[in-house]
Amino acid sequence: MERSKIDRLSELTRISRTRELTAEEKQERTALRNEYRASVTGNLRAQLESMTIVEPDGSKIRVADMKRDGEEN
Repeated sequence: MERSKIDRLSELTRISRTRELTAEEKQERTALRNEYRASVTGNLRAQLESMTIVEPDGSKIRVADMKRDGEEN
């Protein structure tokens, strides 16, 4: 997410503490929050999937190769 969008989200949050946001501002803040959440989630998922788990027997398993709950294969 671009720095200017994060700054705008922070600005809208500051404004909301002093006065009621307009409908347009609320909508903009919601869109920016959703984009920020998606960015953070995506970054975290990428970090986790790049990790390798070392089992006690010395074998290594990439997290990206592990089966997730509900997945078949």
